[in-house]
Amino acid sequence: MKKYCLALDLVNNPALIAEYEHWHKAENCWPEIKQSILGAGINQMEIYRTGNRLFMIMETEDDFDFDTKSAMDAGNLKVQEWEQLMWKFQQPMPWAKEGEKWMLMDKIFNLNP
Repeated sequence: MKKYCLALDLVNNPALIAEYEHWHKAENCWPEIKQSILGAGINQMEIYRTGNRLFMIMETEDDFDFDTKSAMDAGNLKVQEWEQLMWKFQQPMPWAKEGEKWMLMDKIFNLNP
């Protein structure tokens, strides 16, 4: 198993943040999105929020690959529709490259290495 941590900012607007959270409740997330996540070898995903900053923890199969996941997403119309909807709420971090959303974080501490 591998673990990845990623961060992303939301537009700093309470109404938009509330709507983003609405879409991420278990009963509102599209089943096709859950299936695309699981189908890519992601076994567990959690998203946390403080203010307008999001933090995602992903636990994946050992052979998980971000490029493969991106290619799968590019060919999935429902995932593309979801991503377009989510972009309404999201904004790139100041150091993100053009079109980059979720930013992979570097581990800088481990209590039990």
